[in-house]
Amino acid sequence: METVSSTKTSWRTIDLVYSGLFASLMMVGANITSFAPFLTVGGVPITLQTFFAVLAGLVLGKKKGAIACAVYILIGLAGAPVFAKFSGGFSMILAPTFGFIITFVLIAYIAGWIVEKFQTRTAYIAAALLATFLNYVLGTNWMYAAYTLWAGALEGFTYGMAWLWMIPPMPKDFLLAIFAGIFAYRLQKTLKILPVK
Repeated sequence: METVSSTKTSWRTIDLVYSGLFASLMMVGANITSFAPFLTVGGVPITLQTFFAVLAGLVLGKKKGAIACAVYILIGLAGAPVFAKFSGGFSMILAPTFGFIITFVLIAYIAGWIVEKFQTRTAYIAAALLATFLNYVLGTNWMYAAYTLWAGALEGFTYGMAWLWMIPPMPKDFLLAIFAGIFAYRLQKTLKILPVK
């Protein structure tokens, strides 16, 4: 007979380890441009943060995945150089690209929510693609608003230009989303972190 405690989201030591691991992976993924500085288009660095944020939700579930992303963001806002180009500090909240970062909590939660409801390979891939799509939509709109309202846009800057800057990293991120879905589905079979429906 299933106990009440087994149906609730509880934190085990291994869950803390997994959450810390994903927060660390986002720190590493954020700074890939430090080794390849040419991976910056316009004001947008091409990173692996979105991939790891989506993967956190797929592997850890909605609550723990979102918390892992929140921990990463809070560490960065506290001053640790964990954002792209080893940046950090509360002033980052005014950065044009901070909208992409703040969506990590949301996309991890949504991806986790979907795979907790539907634990099939198709659901994992669809969840990853939807989460990546939301990251682009919300992050790009934040960037456009930032450049328009407070960050000092380039002369002639338009909403269309903001989306043109998104084209170079877009194929990489959506391909990685598909990979994240497949990888997380297989990984879940081994780790069994999410509750079985």
